[in-house]
Parts: sequence; C-alpha cells; structure tokens
Amino acid sequence: MRIISGQFRGRRIQAPTNLPVRPTTDMAKEGLFNYIGARLEIQGIHALDLFCGTGNISYELISRGAASITAVDKHPACCKFVSTYANQLKPGIVKVYNTDSLVAIERSREQFELIIADPPYDYTRYADLVQGVLTGNLLHPDGLFVVEHASNIDFTLIPGYIETRHYGKVHFSFFHSIHTNQA
Repeated sequence: MRIISGQFRGRRIQAPTNLPVRPTTDMAKEGLFNYIGARLEIQGIHALDLFCGTGNISYELISRGAASITAVDKHPACCKFVSTYANQLKPGIVKVYNTDSLVAIERSREQFELIIADPPYDYTRYADLVQGVLTGNLLHPDGLFVVEHASNIDFTLIPGYIETRHYGKVHFSFFHSIHTNQA
C-alpha cells in the first residue's frame, strides 16, 4: 500500500500480515479519490472511515488535509495499527474506535462531509449500513457517502444513490444525503 497524493505522497505503508483485511488497491483508491476530489474539497473536512482495516483510506485523507478522521473497526489489532501509524503521520487527527461499524453509526452524534465504508466482501448487512448512514444525521447535507462492495450488490433503488463505479474488481457506490433538496 502507498499514499497516492498530498503531503505524504508516495509513502509506503507496511501493515502487519496478521490483520484480517483486504486493503483497497492503489488503482481503486486513486479512482475513488479522483471521484471524491471532483465533488468535495478534502482539505478541512471531517471524515468517517468505517471498517478502516489497515487505515489505508484514513492515511490518504490525512495526506490530503482532512481536519479530522474518525476510524472504526471491530478488530483490536487493526485499531492499534491505525492509531499508531496515523499518529506518526499527524498526531491528533484520527480518532480510532474499536467497535462494530453499525454500533458506531447508531451512537455517533457527529456529522461528516465524507463517509467511506469498506466492509468485508462477505458482509451481509449492507442494507442496514446504508440505511443507518442515510437516515441518521451522520452525513452532512452537502456530503458524500461511499460504499465499497462486491459486484453482486445493487443499490440503485435506494434514495440518495448517485452511481456505482468499478476499478478492476473493486466497486464503489456513491450516495448524497437524503436530508437535502438535491435531485
């Protein structure tokens, strides 16, 4: 893994091999951040990284100037690695929570301009995840919600859905807040 752009561009991240993760590929991450960057100014945003795993997405956000990142994962070893590595990049930017992402969504009282969820491909609660984010007050009215998923998952009928893009075998579906007047 490497950081694609920003202050820490080109930095390689060597995560422990025993983490139960499938990091987003560099090609997919570059496509994702090109899409996000065309719609949001990342500098100064508040972001939520659900199922953060190695922290790959959080580090990219740090490098691009996000004001704060909340990273959530249910695996303690992932949380420990993300906390340690993020503080080496920029201390105090990332808050890491060791909990289930659905629990984090339910309990959060913050609002985020960007929410990214990268659940395991065998994840079965996509409907709960998307509904929890879009019906709660987590996503800023001008914010963007992104879900990484397998090709057999279809979100097209969900209110707030924008589009799905794929980069190799990686699929991202994009949503805007349903608490706005956007068409």
